[in-house]
Amino acid sequence: MSIRFTTRARRGTVALTVAVGLALGAAGCGGGDDDKKPDTSSSASKERGSAPSAQEGKSAEPLAELKGRDGLLLQITSAQRDAGGFITVNGQFKNDGSGSLVIPAALRGDETEILKHGTSLGGATLVDSQGKKRYYVLRDTDGRPLTTTGLTTIESGQTVPVFMQFPTPPTSTTDLTLQVPTFSSGIIKISG
Repeated sequence: MSIRFTTRARRGTVALTVAVGLALGAAGCGGGDDDKKPDTSSSASKERGSAPSAQEGKSAEPLAELKGRDGLLLQITSAQRDAGGFITVNGQFKNDGSGSLVIPAALRGDETEILKHGTSLGGATLVDSQGKKRYYVLRDTDGRPLTTTGLTTIESGQTVPVFMQFPTPPTSTTDLTLQVPTFSSGIIKISG
């Protein structure tokens, strides 16, 4: 009798854990109005790539502009705390160069687990100078980074929306430095 009870209790605990995980995941994927999204019809992200959050495009003036090689820019449009305990950073790549550019593979960083999942922004970090902490891009249970993936090329003058998710620092922290491999660093202000 006690073995059956233990088995049922374990099944209940597993079911509860899965339900809580799904609820937290759903809370972080909040909706919003999509009528201000930029045109994303491009060869820059594959059909299987991750899509940016609904926060994309809400800010007219970027929070920060990080400069990359050959005229490639990363403009950060929002950085918001979400109820699930993470920060979603939204932005866009912009090609200010005269020709098409290949999105650098170095953006994914050099961690073995992230390398398996193709081109992404998995190498990005948020640095809290005041709290003396560095926050790395979150990953799902399969090790895939919670960022835009499948980035390839971007044509001259084109923009491609992107996102990254990080653990949230203490609520007293509002300014963080965003570091992305091959780009200059930029300070962003967290909202929410």
